[in-house]
Amino acid sequence: MSQGPRSGLAAISSALLAMSRHLEVRDVLKTIVASARELLDAQYAALGVPDDHGGFAQFVVDGVSDAQWKAIGPLPRQHGILAAMLHEARPERLADVRKDPRFEGWPAAHPELADFLGLPIRDGDEVIGALFLANKNCPKPEGSCGFTEEDEDLLAILAQHAAIALTNARLYERSRELTIAEERSRLAHELHDAVSQKLFSLRLTAQAAAALVDRDPARAKGELHQVAALAAEAADELRAAVVELRPAALDEDGLVATLRTQTQVLDRAHSARVTFTSDGFRALPAAQEEALLRVAQEALHNALRHSGAAHVDVSVKRRGCGAVLRVTDDGDGFDPKAVRRAGRHLGLVSMRDRTSGVGGTLTVESVPGKGTTIEMEVPGG
Repeated sequence: MSQGPRSGLAAISSALLAMSRHLEVRDVLKTIVASARELLDAQYAALGVPDDHGGFAQFVVDGVSDAQWKAIGPLPRQHGILAAMLHEARPERLADVRKDPRFEGWPAAHPELADFLGLPIRDGDEVIGALFLANKNCPKPEGSCGFTEEDEDLLAILAQHAAIALTNARLYERSRELTIAEERSRLAHELHDAVSQKLFSLRLTAQAAAALVDRDPARAKGELHQVAALAAEAADELRAAVVELRPAALDEDGLVATLRTQTQVLDRAHSARVTFTSDGFRALPAAQEEALLRVAQEALHNALRHSGAAHVDVSVKRRGCGAVLRVTDDGDGFDPKAVRRAGRHLGLVSMRDRTSGVGGTLTVESVPGKGTTIEMEVPGG
C-alpha cells in the first residue's frame, strides 16, 4: 500500500483474477500463497489446510526452494502460532515470531523468520486454512514489525476471496469425483455387456468344436479358428476398457506422454491405425489437461467402436497461451443434427460439458461417409 491506493487495488485485482482462473485445490493454494507474498513484498509465504488429526492435509509455501523444502522434512503440526490462527481464529502480527511465548522452534533446515503476519481463512464459522507471511522486504527499526495495519487489511481482503476460491475448488473436485464414479460405472456396464457376450459365444463355439472333433475334424478346425477370433475380440474389448478405467498419470507424465501411451495401446488393441502427434505443447492447469484427456478418450472410443474407421489420428498443439486437441477419423461419419434429434449423442454432450467446464470451445465436423473431426480448444492459465 506504500505505493498508493491505485497500485494496491491493481495488485489485489491481479491476485483475485489469478485465483479465479484455477479449479484444482492445489493450484488455488499455490496461487493464493504466491499472490500474498508478491502483494505484501515478503520473503516467505505459506498456507496450511488443516486435517482432523492435528496436522495439515496440505501445506503450500512460496519463497522456499524445492531443495530447502525437502530438507525441512515432514509437514508441520498444528502448534504454536499456527494453532493460534486455526483455533483462536484471529490475525497475528508480530515483530519477531521467535520471541513470542508460543513459539516452539522449527527444523534445522527451516529459514529464519522474524517479523510475521498471519490470518485464518474462514468459510463462515469454519476455519479452512491459515495464511501467513514473514520477513517483509523493508527497513525495520529494531524490535518493530515490517508488516503494517494496512498490510493486515489488504491480506484480510485476499483471505476472504481465498476462502471463496478454495471452497469453489473443493466443490469442483467433489463434482469431478462423482463424474469419474459415473464414468467407471458406465464403463463397467460396457465391459460386462461386451466381454460377457464374447465369452458366451466363445464357450458355445468351443463346445461345438469339442463335439465335432471326432466325427468331423475339418468342421472342428473351423470352429477352433472361430474360438481364436472371439478370444482376440474379447481381449481387445478388455484392453480398451482397461485403458479408460486406468487413472491418467497426468501429474507424473503430463498430457502429451499420457496421450501417446494410450494411443499406442489402442493402436495395438484395434485393427484401425491409431496415431498421435504433438507440436509446441506446454503444460496447462491440471483441470484443463484432464478435460483434454477425457475428451480425447471419448472421441477415440466413438471412432474405434462406432465409425468403422481405418485410421484415427490424435494431435495436440499449442495455440497462444492454450492448446488445441484434434481427433480425426476416416470412418462412416454422421449428421450431427440428426444425431441430436435422435438422442444418440455419441458422448457429445459429455464432451461439450467437459470443454465448457474449463472455459474451452468444442467443434464437431462430420459428414456421412466422410469421417469425423472433433476439435477442442482451451485458453490456458
